[in-house]
Amino acid sequence: MAYEPIMVPPKNPQRRRTLLVVIGVVLSLCCLGGVVGGFVLRDVFQEAVGPARDSVDAFAAAMVEKDFPTAYGQLCGRLRDRQNETDFARQQTESFTATGYDIVNVNVVNTNGRLHGRADVRWTLPNGSGGTQVLTLVKEDGDWRICD
Repeated sequence: MAYEPIMVPPKNPQRRRTLLVVIGVVLSLCCLGGVVGGFVLRDVFQEAVGPARDSVDAFAAAMVEKDFPTAYGQLCGRLRDRQNETDFARQQTESFTATGYDIVNVNVVNTNGRLHGRADVRWTLPNGSGGTQVLTLVKEDGDWRICD
């Protein structure tokens, strides 16, 4: 029995080049889609969390500046119903000593159409030490408010 070689079709470099171009285009489109998707998700995240962060920032800045009427205005209706502005200002004047703050984290959650969230604020005390406080947030009359 004699050995007969298997017939191999001739190589087609044009077909290989076309395949590589198609793969390159598909990979480029996937990368571009990932970049665009990332920017869209970042904008959606900022739209959801940005106003809540702004409210926490306004509250914390007012507290540090001892502008207690402005801080009181950032509280939810339930807290304002429990304590009037004069009592709030008196209590904070006696006990609040922070000289600075840093907003560590803000989370916003939608539970069955009810928006709420939380913010972690690290207060800086006069001696340089600090402590973190969790502020509960609710969306009330279209604005984010500090609540309990």
